[in-house]
Amino acid sequence: MTYRASDARYGGGMQYRYTGRSGLKLPVISLGLWQNFGGTRDYPSAFEMLSYAFDKGVTHFDLANNYGPPPGAAEELFGDVMARDFRPYRDEMIISSKAGWTMWDGPYGDRGSRKYILASADQSLKRMGIEYFDIFYSHRYDSETPLEETMGALAQLHRQGKALYVGISMYPEKQTREAVRILKDMGVPCLIHQPNYSILNRWIEEDGTMAACDELGVGIIAFSPLQQGILSGKYNTLKGDLSGTRASENYSLSANRLEPRILEAVDKLGEIARARKQTMVQLALAWVLRKQEVTSALIGIRTLEQLKDCLGVLDNLELSAEEIAAIDAAAKGGLIDSRPGR
Repeated sequence: MTYRASDARYGGGMQYRYTGRSGLKLPVISLGLWQNFGGTRDYPSAFEMLSYAFDKGVTHFDLANNYGPPPGAAEELFGDVMARDFRPYRDEMIISSKAGWTMWDGPYGDRGSRKYILASADQSLKRMGIEYFDIFYSHRYDSETPLEETMGALAQLHRQGKALYVGISMYPEKQTREAVRILKDMGVPCLIHQPNYSILNRWIEEDGTMAACDELGVGIIAFSPLQQGILSGKYNTLKGDLSGTRASENYSLSANRLEPRILEAVDKLGEIARARKQTMVQLALAWVLRKQEVTSALIGIRTLEQLKDCLGVLDNLELSAEEIAAIDAAAKGGLIDSRPGR
């Protein structure tokens, strides 16, 4: 059966924001395919979630070369969906990918060299069966490679037409400013910065990265706005049984992140969410999106129900000054410092 996107996909409540000082808009909720669209995900369930998201106005799908598991599997699966169902809607979509973390063995499959980034980008295009990325990122700052080399590789992808826009991910304030300057000198604007940011993880506010992006006209898309599921509240109800969760896999969320002080903060935040007649997920997303510097919140999902929960935030994005103060007080004892290098 041939997929036909909903005729109401742009009239269902999704909001779109300009990315920094560019002309590109992103949906306030973007969908990341970090680790739930790998080799263990079959096509029907992947298509169910991806098509539902697009039908609800989610136009941005974010990947990276190493997303899976195994590495590359998420791009391959998304490529299947693109070829079989999404191809007619390619021009309505923002598709992004990245390079920076380990992808293959040997000295050329990691970090920020021109060799690695250009080779990786070509591999990602082939896996997804697309001709260009809408956004391509340097996935992390690499202190062992001259920043001019890494940014030069991004600029080359842009000039070749393989990336309409380029961005950076998890760059601290100083390196953010330097990367933007280098790209500007090359005639290529830095569109966007992708850091982790949540109620419990505020490093981009504390080290000045958020302020720098605002000053420089660089958009921010926040990944892990739910702190890898901690801010869903589910870990408070599991009573130590972590089976089937990210913590049980010890891949993206270490069980030591579930210490009592953090779960106590989540309990307090849950009270605020209930008072607003929202789920914890929706409160966490509304908090991230309260900042005008933030273009989009990048979610990860395992199920269609989780996607629906996230999209429910569109019904109530507003937070009063009193609610923000209450959230700050509730979160104070559970803050996590995961800035780059920590």
